[in-house]
Parts: sequence; C-alpha cells; structure tokens
Amino acid sequence: MRFPPRPAGSHLFPAGHLVPFLLVTVLFFLWGIPNNLNDVLIRHFMKSFEITRFQAGLVQSAFYLGYFLPAMPAALLMRRAGYKSGFVTGLVLFGAGAFLFWPAALAGSYGFFLFALFVIDGGLSFLETASNPFIAQLGDADSSERRLNFAQAFNPLGAISGALIGTVFIFSGVELTPQEVAAQQASDSYEAYLRSETLRVVKPYLVIGAIALIWGVLIWRTKFPAIQGEHQSESGDRGRLRDLLRYPHFLFAVVAQFFYVGAQVGTWSYFISYVQEYAHQSEKGAGYFLTGTLVAFGVGRFVAAWLMRFVHPGKLMGSYCIANIILLAVAVLKPGWVGLWCVFLTSFFMSLMFPTIFALGLKELGRNTKLGGSLLVMAIVGGAVLTPLMGFLSEITHSLALAYSIPLLAYLIIGIYSYWGSEPRNAHLVGG
Repeated sequence: MRFPPRPAGSHLFPAGHLVPFLLVTVLFFLWGIPNNLNDVLIRHFMKSFEITRFQAGLVQSAFYLGYFLPAMPAALLMRRAGYKSGFVTGLVLFGAGAFLFWPAALAGSYGFFLFALFVIDGGLSFLETASNPFIAQLGDADSSERRLNFAQAFNPLGAISGALIGTVFIFSGVELTPQEVAAQQASDSYEAYLRSETLRVVKPYLVIGAIALIWGVLIWRTKFPAIQGEHQSESGDRGRLRDLLRYPHFLFAVVAQFFYVGAQVGTWSYFISYVQEYAHQSEKGAGYFLTGTLVAFGVGRFVAAWLMRFVHPGKLMGSYCIANIILLAVAVLKPGWVGLWCVFLTSFFMSLMFPTIFALGLKELGRNTKLGGSLLVMAIVGGAVLTPLMGFLSEITHSLALAYSIPLLAYLIIGIYSYWGSEPRNAHLVGG
C-alpha cells in the first residue's frame, strides 16, 4: 500500500477564528469527563446496587445508545441551522442529563440513572457530530488529521479529570467484607450504607451540568464562522445517504470506528476490576491506575499530532494497532502485574485512533460531510455492544483477562483498515 507524501506548509490553526476554535476545542475536554466517570460508575454501581459485572456494563450500553440514536437528527438539524445549533443543543442536553442524577439518586433507581446517562450522551452525540467535522474543516484540508488530533488531545485531559473526580469524590474507600455486610444486615444498617454510597454521585454531576450550561451560553453569544457548505438553501443539494455507499474508505471507517470505540470503552470499563482482581489493589488504588492510563492516552494524542507531520496517519495508526495486539495478547495470557502494565500501555497506542479514523473517513465526502460525520458518531454504539459482551464473556469463562481478547480482535480489524482501507478511491488511484 503506497501512501501519498505529507503536504508541506499546511496551516494547523485557522487564521482569524481562534476564539470559536478554542470554544469548540474545550468541548473535547468537557465530554471526556462523563465518558470516563462511567468507568468509576460501573465499579461503584456494582457495590451500591449489588449488581453483576454484566449488569454494570449496561451503564455503557445506555450511555453509547445515547450517542447512536440522536446522531442522525443532529446532522439534519445542523444541515438546516449550522454547527452552532448542534453545540448549543448538545450542551443543554448534557446539562439536563447531569441534573437528572439528583432525582435518580433520591429515588435509588438504577434504571433512572441509566436514563440520565442516556440523556447526557444524547447531548454528547450532538457535540461530537458537530465538533469533529467543524474542527476538521476549519482550516486547510491537508492538515485536518493533525488539527483534529490536536483538538482531540484535550479529550483525554477531560478523561483524566473524570477518573480523578470519580476516584476522589465518588469512591468512598469503604469496601465491606462479607462478614461486615452480614453484620450490617443484621443491624438493619446495610440499606443506609448502600443509600449513602448512591448519593455520592450527585454533587459531581450537578457541578458538571452547571459548567455545560454556562459553556452553552458562551457559544450561543459568540459569532461563529461559516464553514463551506454549512448553510444551504432548501433547494440546495445537501447530500444524500445513498451517495455515501460510493465511498468504500468511508464505509470501512464506520466499521473501524465501531470496533475502536468498543475496544476503548471496554478496556477502560473493566480496567479497575482487572487491577483489583489480578494486582489485588483497593478500589481507590485501582482508580489511580485508571487515571494513570488516561494520562498515557493524553500524552499519546499530543505525540501522534506531532508524528503526523512526518508519518502518514494511516501508516502510523496501523503500527499502533500492531503494538496493541501484542500488548493485549500478553494481558490475556499473563494476567497479573505484567498484564496490568500491558493493558495500561494500550491507552498510549489507542490514543490517535478515533480522530484519525474520523478525519480519514470524511476525506473527499464534499456535500455529504455532515451525514458522514453523523454515521461515524453513530458508530460509537460499539461501546454499547462490546462492553457488556466483555462482561458476559468474563462471567461465562470466569476470566476477566480472557474478556480482553475482544479488544484484541478489534485492533486487528482497525489495523486492516489502516493499511488497506483508509485511502479514498481516487487518492488510491493517484497514489498507484
């Protein structure tokens, strides 16, 4: 596979549009917070609601179904009213869902929490459907992958913040032994303990919801530049879904994105449990390990944005897939401290995949860019599918380590896309 040379002289940042660029880049940070609070919630809800690993995995199912269902309505709204409408709508839904955590905790209802997560992610679906193509198109097309990787590099900073918030403010550090549970049940104090654990999630989400609404007001009051083809008339050609079938590189990108998000979400969702089970650490200690792997993820994003100045994005992503396949093979076969550090390191190598698949998939879609972007966001539903599948596999095999073979297979598929499916057809012909 021959990749075209990297263009010289393409500008990363758009001239004259720094304020909108920064306001949208901060959104990548903001939605990283609830994404990785979920990894804490899964472990926390297993304790406060006394549910299985598979049932706790439904946190991610509710969350990522919220990405899947609103993505197409978001694209249709933005085709009619522009990207700014998507930003504001997304932040309002984000804030509303976060505020729903209060009544959900008071009701003590796991189903209510899942609904609140669904609303939050409906908002994040609008934000991602708008933000990724907006950043990719806000400047030179030749630097779109680098620009999107730079903006997406702030997402792991939000992820790190989310993991820290959950570890410090949600995890109580109180882990009862079976004997202590029996003693509290005998004294009728166990229900009060579970309720106090459930209520610990309220304050962090109220603060996050308030920040989302404030940011929505800032974007609403800021003048945004028009992106080429953003505001089209009723009679204008705004693209059609069936046109996307003519772009094999885009269709493969949707498949690759499905498996990437499933691999990422599944890896992090059960990482705390992996650390506790195979390295025998406390829940807070495991939470700090999760924070550390998210730091590696953030470093990886910035490193990838720099490396793409010299290496084609598809080739770089393919080499990172090979690294993760090797690391996860060790984690599956050698659970323990060695396996833990292997899973830990996969975050560095997965870091470039989402924005790179997104940017490569949108190449040369023209008027179909918004629709294409919405389908790439809908592919995030992979997190709703592969995560509970990992939980189910771990239960039937009694091995959490074996469940990590699912993200291993996902990286194999992404690697095939990277080397043989990521180039637009006409670019492939030109490149030989």
